[in-house]
Amino acid sequence: MKPLVRVVDDSESVRASLEFLLQCEGWETEGFDSAESFLTGDKPSRPGCLILDVSMPGRSGLQLQALLRERASRLPIIFLTGTGTVDMAVKSMQDGAFDFQQKPVNPERLLPAVARAVEQSLRLAGLVQDESEQMSRYRKLTPRELEILHLVAGGLTSRDIAARLELSKRTVEHYRADAQKKIGLSEAARIALFLNQCERSES
Repeated sequence: MKPLVRVVDDSESVRASLEFLLQCEGWETEGFDSAESFLTGDKPSRPGCLILDVSMPGRSGLQLQALLRERASRLPIIFLTGTGTVDMAVKSMQDGAFDFQQKPVNPERLLPAVARAVEQSLRLAGLVQDESEQMSRYRKLTPRELEILHLVAGGLTSRDIAARLELSKRTVEHYRADAQKKIGLSEAARIALFLNQCERSES
């Protein structure tokens, strides 16, 4: 099941910019303008994470967190706030938040947090390979397959990769299909997580 990154913020421009940033990294996203629209429109069984504004009209982000906790939701929450205090951050983390970040968003902080949060969600859902199986699959990759997977994880198309490596598009697609079959993944964001985990284990 492909993970979904939910963005809940009453500002349409903030939602749009966050979704664009995440989609450029290969994530599938869905935006909601309030806690209420999230509660009625989300599919809670789908793994992923929730990027949640603290201050919104109606039910606040912290109130939504409390309700999700009552419902035993395991969806990791990354809070965003333009006015948050240290006490607020500490309280939200004590209540189970995955991370707490300030607006304006720093992509270099947010994107790794999203990747870690999604990894946790997939692990809780039993959709992440255990480390020994993951490393076994990683070690089956040839150097060329690994090179191509890194470029796929970076968001390049087969045509882009062919131009960069001076190969035909058909050759790239052959390597790419073989590599994706070996690791059992096809989405760029999942491939990036897989490579990051394996390379951390190797180092």
